[in-house]
Amino acid sequence: MIKTPDWVKDAVFYQIFPDRFARVPQPGDEYLNLESWDSPPTIYGFKGGNLAGVLDKLDYLADLGITAIYFNPIFSSPANHRYHTYDYYNVDPLLGGNEVFRTLLAEAHKRGIRIVLDGVFNHASRGFWQFNHTLENKAASPYVDWFHFDEDRLSGKKPWNAYGEVSPEEDSLTACGYQAWWNLPALPKFNFNFPAVRAFILDVAEYWIDFGVDGWRLDVPEEIDDPEFWREFRTRVKAINPQAYIVGEIWHEARSWLQGDQFDAVMNYPITLASLGFFGKSGINFDQDSPVGDYHHPIEPLTGEEFSARLDQILGWYDPEINQAQLNLLESHDTPRLISYVGGDRNTQKLAALLMFTIPGVPTIYYGSEIGLDGRKDPDCRKSFPWDEHLWDRELLNYFKSLIKTRKQHPALRTGSFQAIHADLESYAFERVLDGERLIAAFNAGEQDHVISLPAESGQIVFGEAAVSSTQQGLELRIGPRRGAVVKVE
Repeated sequence: MIKTPDWVKDAVFYQIFPDRFARVPQPGDEYLNLESWDSPPTIYGFKGGNLAGVLDKLDYLADLGITAIYFNPIFSSPANHRYHTYDYYNVDPLLGGNEVFRTLLAEAHKRGIRIVLDGVFNHASRGFWQFNHTLENKAASPYVDWFHFDEDRLSGKKPWNAYGEVSPEEDSLTACGYQAWWNLPALPKFNFNFPAVRAFILDVAEYWIDFGVDGWRLDVPEEIDDPEFWREFRTRVKAINPQAYIVGEIWHEARSWLQGDQFDAVMNYPITLASLGFFGKSGINFDQDSPVGDYHHPIEPLTGEEFSARLDQILGWYDPEINQAQLNLLESHDTPRLISYVGGDRNTQKLAALLMFTIPGVPTIYYGSEIGLDGRKDPDCRKSFPWDEHLWDRELLNYFKSLIKTRKQHPALRTGSFQAIHADLESYAFERVLDGERLIAAFNAGEQDHVISLPAESGQIVFGEAAVSSTQQGLELRIGPRRGAVVKVE
């Protein structure tokens, strides 16, 4: 029987990019070469965000209604995004180190906020000890089997080119002397056929769960094409904490990983793409904005009927237990922020957020989106959080707070059954039912008022803007243009 962590189904996640969320000055900061907090983000620059800053903002997150944080990588790394790991057992000193993280973990748990870390296990960095050791000692290094090296480099016939560029006609093994993820020289790829590598990664996974973290978000796990490894990963992690959450970054249908023996969930990008296609079609230039470099997959305009069929297809891929644990999201560090992608249309953002908070799965807010932070593709989508409240969209913030409150007040929105009940060219509606509670979420993606007939006798709006009226045929819901609502019906 498939079983996912109970707490996840009730969670509201908040994704934090540590260098850009919040900063509390630390001794010695005056000697660091940091960009100004409010300047545009750059590929290589550091803003100095740290875990002391997150600790300082825990009350903000609790007030928003957040119950879980997904951190982008926090381990020691030479990159501002920290996907170039060189020490898996230590939090980056620029973030504050292990003891600050221990304090943050304890304070978050006091507030009922769980912590999930980003596990970057497919590749390391050029500064990773075993890799650097081999660069220095070639075939004589005890760690020569940890990565995929070129024999001519190991024998000394050719020099290393670890900091060279890889042309489109080459691969990293030829150009640099080792296999790198996507031929990026900064990301040497682990050799998972070597037992010591597998043992090392499993030990890292256990170490941080034992430290007290509540789960792992796995970076590009399909690149480690080894189901037996992931089964052992799950067994080892769950042996320490049966309620640990394991979620993989897989952008497409992922049934083979979600059979109850590997991951609990994946990042639900197919829902993201479908939401953009239905709610955002009025603001997206489909000739220019799709797909590569933005959402990485094609986005196509969808009618309400097509959107309904797409959601049914995606939800039909998995067991209901998996669907309730899926990490639903609208944007991330790997995509443009939705508000920028749809030309600043707040209504699209609100409609998509309403869907995310009412369909099966776990809603995730990318830091700053709740106050209107914008940004196109990387690095622009990784702007610093503006803590000057005069710069916030307060109405949008209140909208998110109300959404979170509504989800928490109605268990049917978290674990109820799901059934589409209406779809036409511009509108869509579904119902969630649990223990006698019946809620209908309805959406009007068009530019005119829309009336939806509901199979119910009476109803009350619990979220959004709409008018409910009774007729001889049943209940009618009138929704304004580009609006959505949740109705509790009898």
